[in-house]
Amino acid sequence: MAESYGFIGLGIMGSRMAANLLRKNFKVKIWNRDGAKCEPLLTLGAQKVGSPREVAAGSDITFAMVSDPAAAREVCFGAEGVAGGIGEGRGYVDMSTVDDETSRAIAEEIVRCGGRFLEAPVSGTKKPAEDGTLVILAAGDQELYRESIAAFEAMGKKHLFLGEVGNGARMKLVVNLILGDVMAALSEGMALGKKAGLSGEQLLEILEAGALSSPMIRGKGALLLKEDYTPSFPLKHLQKDLRLAVALGDRVGQPLHCTASANEVFKRAVAAGHGDEDIAAVHQVSS
Repeated sequence: MAESYGFIGLGIMGSRMAANLLRKNFKVKIWNRDGAKCEPLLTLGAQKVGSPREVAAGSDITFAMVSDPAAAREVCFGAEGVAGGIGEGRGYVDMSTVDDETSRAIAEEIVRCGGRFLEAPVSGTKKPAEDGTLVILAAGDQELYRESIAAFEAMGKKHLFLGEVGNGARMKLVVNLILGDVMAALSEGMALGKKAGLSGEQLLEILEAGALSSPMIRGKGALLLKEDYTPSFPLKHLQKDLRLAVALGDRVGQPLHCTASANEVFKRAVAAGHGDEDIAAVHQVSS
């Protein structure tokens, strides 16, 4: 059983995940590129340190939750990165959404430096992160997975072990591919209904009563009606995931007709300045 934990990356998701660990009385060292984001967690008992390397060197298990493959590589390989402090069998669990090639490269470096690696991207956005109801998709070192279960249960409602490194990353991209496709379709349908003179409220009521009922359509549909794009899942991050999913499709020879189209819509939304808004903001370029 690990006694000390680290957490790197305190954005919308990571700050809430780390807070749940602290509320469950885990001892947690923290680091974030913007150090000001550490401050709220200090009141919960976190210990702020000066670099990812220091986090890894002082923790039995270090978790990371950063924005994209470039950030994940920098946190691992950088001059003050995790790889420099991991050693002696300590564990590194990267919960970021990245491509499988990035995940494998990080795994190889962590193992080369004497550590153990687990990828564990999550399904869920701000509210599930806050409530500790994420779904955690782990792959890699199975013993490290077992040692991380107590922490996973503080952060999520379900955790699965998916086998070798890369499977977690690929599974998360497939999940977010479906999310992006559905979000683009919902936005387009709502736009069509409005132009055809239909009630958006009634459309959502009908969707809720039928086979398409889901928390995602219910929640994001309500945001579309209110034109409330306060970020729970920033649009630019979902566009990144769609881009990575399309690239995965290219590598394995799987056509992704719907996803390629959805990716273009999300790219248009990013270009129009909506990247830092919620994924529901794709609606602004759907009409």
